Amino acid sequence: MEKSIDEILNRAFESAKQHELKSGGCPQCTIAGVFEALGIENDDVFRAATGFADGVGLTGDGHCGALSGGTIAISYLFGRKKEDFGNMMKQLRACILSKKLHDQFVEKYGTCRCADIQTRLVGRFFNLYEPTEMEAALKAGMPDKCSTLIGEIAKMTTKIILEEREREAQKQKEGKS
Repeated sequence: MEKSIDEILNRAFESAKQHELKSGGCPQCTIAGVFEALGIENDDVFRAATGFADGVGLTGDGHCGALSGGTIAISYLFGRKKEDFGNMMKQLRACILSKKLHDQFVEKYGTCRCADIQTRLVGRFFNLYEPTEMEAALKAGMPDKCSTLIGEIAKMTTKIILEEREREAQKQKEGKS
């Protein structure tokens, strides 16, 4: 029996959230949630997301790792292939879908910068390289707050992917590829 869209989206949310609570690594948890909900397996993509955690390298200075993970998942499915590398236009589809995710993210959270999001969610930025800061982040509720955000971004990403797949199927049905 085929799953409903709501079941798929809820799976993405719950899976990503649980992975973050258990293992950490916001971009990987987002990708895991999306991929598990859609039945995709690719360890190379998953591994490639590692360094984007906590605003790139745990610095907080880049954009949210969950947004990175969602963008990577979209790019994996709709991005330009190496054989099309000479054609600049072939990257537009992934860029348009990634911009859609970015815009939804910023609309919901007001920013995409990791340190700013931490400040909004738990009151300040934490340097996770410092053991006392890590402990303070845990006490401030960062795992719960960030895991919920990660679940939401996995859900947003999955919805964008499902909508694009539906649009693609509709075009093929109409004979326009």
